[in-house]
Amino acid sequence: MLEFACHTWAFSDLSLTEALGTIARLGFRYVDIGSGAQLNPAQAGQNPRAFAAEIKRDLETYNLKLSDVYVNLPHITAKDEEKRRKEIDLYKGILPLLVALETPGVTLSPGLAGAPDDVESYDRAIIALREMVEASELATPSTRLRVSIEPHLDSIAQKPEVAVRMVKDVSGLTLTLNWAQLVWQDISHDEIVKLLPHTRHIHIRQAAQAKLQTPFLQGQIDVNQVIDTLRSANYEGVVTVEYMKAAGLHGMMDVNILTESVQMRDALRNARDR
Repeated sequence: MLEFACHTWAFSDLSLTEALGTIARLGFRYVDIGSGAQLNPAQAGQNPRAFAAEIKRDLETYNLKLSDVYVNLPHITAKDEEKRRKEIDLYKGILPLLVALETPGVTLSPGLAGAPDDVESYDRAIIALREMVEASELATPSTRLRVSIEPHLDSIAQKPEVAVRMVKDVSGLTLTLNWAQLVWQDISHDEIVKLLPHTRHIHIRQAAQAKLQTPFLQGQIDVNQVIDTLRSANYEGVVTVEYMKAAGLHGMMDVNILTESVQMRDALRNARDR
């Protein structure tokens, strides 16, 4: 049965403990945790097991299961070798935390898009991702921590064809598919479906062309169609409701996070259970 999660980025103005408690009170039983103020990779890397123990206590307290961790390190495409190396090393430093949390997967940025004449940015991203995936496999030899990239706006893998190319060029790499990021680009449902064989994890919120976040009734995503498609594709991952406090970014509208998260939660459940 499809399970649904909520992303802590929806409550980025709260502490991680408060965000987890809020998500649990909304009736979710799965949660995605994202890096940022709530989970600083540099700080977590200094004492990963202590960070993990605290998070696991909160997850147990709120009866939540971890569905994914998003570690946002977008500068793996940078020309500056020092900046790129810092990102890779930050990821390696946080791996003991991911292992201790027993997360089923980790989502990474494929790296920011370079200037039009920066023809080597793709190769730099591939080299970095290969090293990061290999480090993940070495850190979890029995479970093989599953690593995916999110083809997000402004990234080198914004277009579906580039995302698929990256997955093919990096052994073991998969996709975290954000439906809103693709709808923003006016990518058709049929084209989105072609990404599902490469997809490990899914994020969803209501969105429209050129609007990365909208109130539910103004969005273009047909939730029933999404759920039917996932069933047909035998998708076995979790679908995460991901609203964000980032009004204005790529046309994101300022919405009531609590109301919209509940509305999407109910729409997903109704579509699954009908």
